[in-house]
Amino acid sequence: MIWIVGGSINVYSQIGLIALIGLITKHGILIVEFANKCLAKGMTIESATIEAAKLRFRPIIMTTASTIFGAMPLALASGPGAEAREQIGWVIVGGMGLGTLLTLFVLPSIFIWVNKCVMWFSIRKQLD
Repeated sequence: MIWIVGGSINVYSQIGLIALIGLITKHGILIVEFANKCLAKGMTIESATIEAAKLRFRPIIMTTASTIFGAMPLALASGPGAEAREQIGWVIVGGMGLGTLLTLFVLPSIFIWVNKCVMWFSIRKQLD
């Protein structure tokens, strides 16, 4: 997003990245934690992941929307010192949009893949 609006990676955009990393990590934790609870109840990996993604969809979208709308005044700032605020705002707006899409679609696939690999290695280790 910074590239699209003509900005650069600087101290201000790095501050936005730190905030962004924390928020996107929270989204991933919500899905993985609930999927692990479903796995502990005896659900299959696929059904647990789908259930976790469905149940955590609304909280993730609400957090994303509130963060993006909250950062829009920063991204559209004008006046003295606006360059610094714009950088933080555009990092958060663009990063939350992309990060949420990745969290909702890529993270569940990776969760399934990692769990299947772990199961395969544990079965293989027991056979040896």
